[in-house]
Amino acid sequence: MTVPIRKVLITGAAGFIGSHLTEACVAAGYDVTVLVRYNSRGTRGWLDGLDATRRVQVLAGDIRDTDMVDRAVRGVDTIFHLAALIGIPYSYESPLAYVKTNVEGTTNILMAARTHEVGNVILTSTSETYGSAQRVPMDESHPAVGQSPYAATKIAADQLGLSFFRSFGLGVKVVRPFNTYGPRQSLRAIVPTLIAQMMTGGEVALGNVRPTRDLTYVTDTVAGFLAVARAESLAGMAVNVGMNHEISIGDLASLIARLMGVSPRVRSAAERVRPAASEVDRLVCDNSLLVNSTDWRPAHTLESGLRETIAWFQREGAAARATDYHI
Repeated sequence: MTVPIRKVLITGAAGFIGSHLTEACVAAGYDVTVLVRYNSRGTRGWLDGLDATRRVQVLAGDIRDTDMVDRAVRGVDTIFHLAALIGIPYSYESPLAYVKTNVEGTTNILMAARTHEVGNVILTSTSETYGSAQRVPMDESHPAVGQSPYAATKIAADQLGLSFFRSFGLGVKVVRPFNTYGPRQSLRAIVPTLIAQMMTGGEVALGNVRPTRDLTYVTDTVAGFLAVARAESLAGMAVNVGMNHEISIGDLASLIARLMGVSPRVRSAAERVRPAASEVDRLVCDNSLLVNSTDWRPAHTLESGLRETIAWFQREGAAARATDYHI
């Protein structure tokens, strides 16, 4: 059965995936409220300048604020919870900040959803919760391994959400995207980093080039969020969103160079290498649960998605306003 969706709340809407999801929800005709992190400048991240923003209610606050979250949740029937601290390197420096945002912030969402009887709560996970592949492709029953403090907090948030389904019957679903890329992504991520460095015409600095990733274009990831939200049968479950295709970082760099028509010199940069036991060596998505439970099908191949991403960064410039807007 299909879940009726009329009024939605999106946390983390100012960020990369969140801004694309906001546009998609507006296009679907939903009544959209977004929660963005308050700042004294009054800016709203990637929502600034988007036509869709004129048709949404914007709330500024912080998901760590229990009262603020409670107010934001009132009256909605669906919550897309994307707000999080997501940078892995900083999680080595400040693990507690990740606990407060990713775990406590998610708890605030769940408690408010229960209080106000929100029947459809979609939590955003990450393939990093699996750690390095113990088998491929990786389905939702793959063991969870926190190889970074960031990943550990996302595992905790996922389990909290599923516990609210089991304990209280709250309609929680966990969307677990593999590596998403596309326009508006921060330069800290691998695809924008490669594109930006190649745009300068100089050398390209990389960390470990051997790990593999399963890359999904952002609008396909967003379509996965919406498909999961609409599927009543997926309540109480985690659902992968990915392409069932892996590519090494080294091969990805070569592919982007070919698409951009450049031949950069590639060097290893020690500061880009994760601690050895923290490096996730291989990620390969098994998306069969999503495909078999919904009508979701990706609209982009890796090459077509990269072409669109390269064109956007070339149009917007290397910096591309690539500020991290997480909350």
